[in-house]
Amino acid sequence: MTEIFGTLGPACADYDILDQMFKNGMTGIRLNMSHTSLCESEELLRTYHSAAAANGRKGDLLIDLQGPELRISVREPMNLSEGDLICFGKGGIGIDECVVSAMEKGDSILMDDGRILAVITAVFEDRAEAVIRRGGLLMNRKSIKIEGKDISGPDLTQQDLENLSEAKKYGVTAVMVPFVREGRQLRNIRERLNAYGCADIRIFAKIENRTGMKNLRDIIPYADMIVIARGDLGNDMPLWQLPAAQKDIEDLCLRAGKPFLVVTQMLASMTDHAVPTRAEVSDIFNAVIDGADAVMATNETAAGKYPAEVICYLKNTADEAEKWLAGR
Repeated sequence: MTEIFGTLGPACADYDILDQMFKNGMTGIRLNMSHTSLCESEELLRTYHSAAAANGRKGDLLIDLQGPELRISVREPMNLSEGDLICFGKGGIGIDECVVSAMEKGDSILMDDGRILAVITAVFEDRAEAVIRRGGLLMNRKSIKIEGKDISGPDLTQQDLENLSEAKKYGVTAVMVPFVREGRQLRNIRERLNAYGCADIRIFAKIENRTGMKNLRDIIPYADMIVIARGDLGNDMPLWQLPAAQKDIEDLCLRAGKPFLVVTQMLASMTDHAVPTRAEVSDIFNAVIDGADAVMATNETAAGKYPAEVICYLKNTADEAEKWLAGR
């Protein structure tokens, strides 16, 4: 049976909504640790576990670590339009010093998983200036990437370490590790979990760049599940190459007998609409046909208008794919 995961957020923080999500077939949920901590989410997690118990389910809890992904810092949301001039670094959008030092004139800067695009026009010692080429609403703590450059932070942040140490207390059943580039990263996390008495917690390795794809054979032995994270993976290549990249990862996982999960924009239109597009349900169906052991919704349930309906479409489409496979 295909595992069906949602993502916790304001849109599904209510017990009745979580209860309906479980009734609609949800098997577990993701909590993005880039925006909170286990301690800060205690009340929400208690509600989640209560809804799971009421439906006779274990209710898997996946925590998505901060890891090496770089993020921006803004005091208030910025509504950016094409042609707007912005500044990164001192006096502007807050970013890590390593990002500023790596910026060069002409660099393309992707923010919020590529939704917003800026091009560097001038670079100074402590800041860089840019012009917006693709606008949008930029919120605090959104991702930033220099196209074509592999820059990252530490494998685990201090908050990641704190969350791992508290994982057992809050009922965490799996850890999602972002931007996995080599097996060593997962081996270190397994050692940490074992030290905290969490040997039973699964490790989900997120493949989010070409380096992770290149080293997938090294990564697979240390992962319980491979995550085809199409958001950042799609930022690391032209989008028309992403479907082939997904197929290549799936093929390697199948040959190695390693379970894999497909995520990102599976039902993106349902953030605002009660019914998905035909392309979206076909995407889910084909992911399961291709051998996916799990599918996941992210923003659709965390911040969308129809979180329970999202799970319904995920579950029912996955079920249809399984029926089709069984009838071949």
